[in-house]
Amino acid sequence: MDKKNLERLRAKYNAAGGGDVMDPEFKKVTDLLFTGDTRRKPYSGVPTLLDAPYREDAVDLPDFGGLDIALLGVPMDLGVTNRPGARFGPRAVRAMERIGPYNHALKVVPQAEAKVADIGDVPMRSRFSLDQSIEDIETFYTRLAAAGVRPCSVGGDHSITYPILKALGAERPLGMIHIDAHSDTSGEYDGAKFHHGGPFRWAVLDGVLDPARTVQIGIRGSAEFLWEFAYDAGMTLIHAEKFAQMGVEAVIAKAREVIGEGPVYVSFDIDGIDPAFAPGTGTPEIGGLSPREVQALLRGFAGLDIVGGDVVEIAPEYDPTTNTAQVGGQILFEILSLMVLAPGVRKRP
Repeated sequence: MDKKNLERLRAKYNAAGGGDVMDPEFKKVTDLLFTGDTRRKPYSGVPTLLDAPYREDAVDLPDFGGLDIALLGVPMDLGVTNRPGARFGPRAVRAMERIGPYNHALKVVPQAEAKVADIGDVPMRSRFSLDQSIEDIETFYTRLAAAGVRPCSVGGDHSITYPILKALGAERPLGMIHIDAHSDTSGEYDGAKFHHGGPFRWAVLDGVLDPARTVQIGIRGSAEFLWEFAYDAGMTLIHAEKFAQMGVEAVIAKAREVIGEGPVYVSFDIDGIDPAFAPGTGTPEIGGLSPREVQALLRGFAGLDIVGGDVVEIAPEYDPTTNTAQVGGQILFEILSLMVLAPGVRKRP
């Protein structure tokens, strides 16, 4: 035992409480969580996305209350082709405790670096009409874009990403990092255009998504025959099998090469994760990525100009242990962390 070191530690920490932290980065966390030596209880109060402040009033303000990043739910699953239930995804993620507020890998405390709040759910006119819901989502996100607020969203099924991209990419086409089991570039069928299997086809054809700056990671399963458009348009597909061969670092390097410069959107479908880890989804596909692989992958995109992101397809009725919602909440936190680190987001003291 080094006695001098022991005396130093005793002098520094014997009388220190749980909220007495000297490191400036760690102090950002304690300032959020502690009142004196009392730590905020993760299981009390009204649940919000990532325990962010609840600002429902921001929706009625032209500047959304001066927020930098809005956390919000999009509880709509009228576009599913298999099991429904993702409309309950935002509620399930809000109920998850102990996610954040410190990202130890990226060394960032998102809520201390930017003005972030949960603003509730996107208002939609109809619980029955998919077409009307798509219109309402685009209208709402157009308001966010006009106010300079970057959205970080929880779905809902993957059809919600199409109107989000239309709103955010209206001025210039976006690049995209897309983690999913499915390419979601198929066409209209069964009389429906806006189902969750085709949002990125329409986003490209509408000129709001640049296929040359789009990378799709974790793709697998038996629906490959529906994704001809992705190849023809020039998207980069990294199948789950190829991901395993390349390794995380090589996939990050390839994705960054594809994305290049400019604004980028991150869309994460929970079925990109293997259902052994995240069974609560409508279209599970075995052979997927692990949560740790997805975390490492996303962290490799720090510094890109991420203008928005989403986590979709969490269907809690198929999630008896809440593992899926827990994974979804953690991935939402990783995306939020990346958004705070984006060059276009102002940093607050």
